[in-house]
Amino acid sequence: MWPLLTGNSAAVYTGERTRVWLALEGSPLGLTLCGSFATLPSATEPRGQRGGSWGRGMIKSELVQLITEQNPHLYRRDVERVVNTVFGEIIHALSIGDRVELRGFGTFSVRAHEAKTGRNPRTGDAIEVAAKRAPHFKTGKDLRARLNASLSL
Repeated sequence: MWPLLTGNSAAVYTGERTRVWLALEGSPLGLTLCGSFATLPSATEPRGQRGGSWGRGMIKSELVQLITEQNPHLYRRDVERVVNTVFGEIIHALSIGDRVELRGFGTFSVRAHEAKTGRNPRTGDAIEVAAKRAPHFKTGKDLRARLNASLSL
């Protein structure tokens, strides 16, 4: 699918090996999903009210809000449309069996799990578990390096 949004605002190519990127031509946004997320705040900056046992989390609306705050010349609805489009294209590519590569971030792919016989842990009865496909994510070198750099401090 080329281009996904009209007016040269974004480009998404889906093919056998899916690569998703945003090239907001003529816009000072400069958000590139193929590159690193250097413009996002560091892990030490507080954000939102969400958090887990490992650290704080980020939901899609917080991502939209962060991008909107960093780029006041963009409307929130436009940022939300771009974020939804990128996620939608990733989901679509995975649903048809493609893999999605975000350079510096990681690769999404689909793994097939064959049917098997499982056990009910409560009763011990044998249960047939159907074959299924599940998403898989492998981190990129840049993301892995940033995550592990904070451990060596």
